[in-house]
Amino acid sequence: MSAQTTDEAEPGAEDGRAAVAARKREQHGWYFYDFACSVYSSSVLTVFLGPYLTSVAKAAADAGGYVHPLGIPVRAGSFFAYSVSVSVIVAVLIMPLVGALADRSGRKKPLLAAAAYTGATATAGMFFLGGERYLLGGLLLIVANASLSVSMVLYNAYLPQISTPDERDSVSSRGWAFGYTAGAFVLVLNLVLFQGHDSFGLSEGAAVRICLASAGLWWGAFAIIPLRRLRDRAAIPERVSGEDGSGEDGSAPAVSGWKQLVATLKDMRRYPLTLSFLLAYLIYNDGVQTVISQASVYGSEELELEQSTLIVAVLLVQILAVAGALGMGRLAREYGAKRTILGSLAAWGLTLGAGYFLPARTPVWFFALAAMIGLVLGGSQALSRSLFSHLVPAGKEAEYFSAYEMSDRGLSWVGPLVFGLTYQVTGSYRDAIISLVVFFVLGFVLLARVPVRRAVEAAGNPVPERI
Repeated sequence: MSAQTTDEAEPGAEDGRAAVAARKREQHGWYFYDFACSVYSSSVLTVFLGPYLTSVAKAAADAGGYVHPLGIPVRAGSFFAYSVSVSVIVAVLIMPLVGALADRSGRKKPLLAAAAYTGATATAGMFFLGGERYLLGGLLLIVANASLSVSMVLYNAYLPQISTPDERDSVSSRGWAFGYTAGAFVLVLNLVLFQGHDSFGLSEGAAVRICLASAGLWWGAFAIIPLRRLRDRAAIPERVSGEDGSGEDGSAPAVSGWKQLVATLKDMRRYPLTLSFLLAYLIYNDGVQTVISQASVYGSEELELEQSTLIVAVLLVQILAVAGALGMGRLAREYGAKRTILGSLAAWGLTLGAGYFLPARTPVWFFALAAMIGLVLGGSQALSRSLFSHLVPAGKEAEYFSAYEMSDRGLSWVGPLVFGLTYQVTGSYRDAIISLVVFFVLGFVLLARVPVRRAVEAAGNPVPERI
């Protein structure tokens, strides 16, 4: 009898080891989407496109310093910020359709591929941005940024499917670390090309356009790895349609996407603590995304720093963000994700306050500011993602993460709009940067009020030892 028990136990143990190995394989593939797309965020959005598109807009501006897209007078210095705002509004219109389609069909991977390669193609097309083609630059930015947002809905929705509750913080942090590692590596290559453009027989503008386009090629090349390793899962029937019956009328998933969004929002009212977290995240992450997208404009226009200085500063951010993401992941295991995020928000507010007083033409202080940003950037984003994954009911990952992504990117148009309007009214980038502090203060207050353990239990998920 004992021999039979042993024989029966061995296949179960082997199945368990095979399941763990399969989960690890998916996790490793999942990391590589951050590795692929983060180069767009670091090289394009954070370093090169803001100052370059601003210079292109200024070249096309009238005597008063205004360009006129669609006949609307826009100060050339605000065009980039407004383009970012439009891109996330476009993403808001698309993300609920994609999230509903992914959950109802169970086919996240083909949708991820479509979004990734649309964004990569638009980014590669930035090679043709030059002269006075500011409208082309704005259009490509809108397409690439919106595509990235849509792809992140699908990418993030895999997190609760490929990791156990106790793995979430570490898996999410490793994903961000992979992304920042890629960003740092490509920025080194960009710095070599930009600094030595004369020796390569290139103008400064041509070097910038090559750096922009190379981010698209990188994105497309490394997206192959997660698309090969991640796998689709069958939709859970009882989770496919909302309790109000939306999606059961026989309409195509994409057509009923907005019905599904309404159903999702109604369903989320059953989880008010999840909604409370989303509101806090919407606000403080709006500040994070605006700092990421506008820092290079602040450095070049207000602090009068050279492009090479900005590249080195962002490279410093990428390197320290790897350490920050992994370090804050360890802090979360010790003190919980919520407390660690709250500490990072306090650091964000202090960093922006210090940024307001930075003297112009002093790179060393800008590097110090970049170091402060790097240490909190990756960790605050990674832990927010993993914390939210505990608040999502099983089977509604893409649906709920579409709402999360609206908070992450889709509704992050308010910060750039505030930044752009502040500059348009005051003509001062210092006033624009200090206006963002309110996002971190209000986000801190709202997050501090969320009882996360009760929120996890209310979503029907197991509560980790530290949360």
